[in-house]
Amino acid sequence: MAVDLHVRYEGDDDPDKCTARKLARFDLATLHRSDRATPYGVVLNPHAERALSPADATGTLVALDCSWDSAGEKRFSLRGEHRALPYLVAANPVNFGRPLRLTTVEALAAALCLFDERSQAERILSKFRWGETFLELNDEPLRRYADCADSGEVVAVQQEYLDR
Repeated sequence: MAVDLHVRYEGDDDPDKCTARKLARFDLATLHRSDRATPYGVVLNPHAERALSPADATGTLVALDCSWDSAGEKRFSLRGEHRALPYLVAANPVNFGRPLRLTTVEALAAALCLFDERSQAERILSKFRWGETFLELNDEPLRRYADCADSGEVVAVQQEYLDR
């Protein structure tokens, strides 16, 4: 089952580097310019109190696309179940190797991997030169997180990476 990918698009970052716009150009995600137009679903929110886990798997995944400078908590007023991605490392050229500084496509792909939709994750990442690198860099944690039953187990696995 493919997951519907939606992006609340702010348009405040470099359009040439915007992964959400590229996904939309290839009909791999739908962009929304207002909170009201954005559908209810699992919202990827770095400020959420609960970690994303396979138990959250749903047919609708929502990401917020904005610059990291403006990604404060106030921006995440979207309707839905808010979840934070666990510890992963960016592969994009701007934040390569930096933990938790993922682009929109990296965040969506990570969630898809946790939802056992790896082929869809590979498909959306294939539009980026560095897309496969994201899966390679995070292969072990993505597979371990995907084997977890719930948010608590994901947090326990994440703690192992943070303790290293």
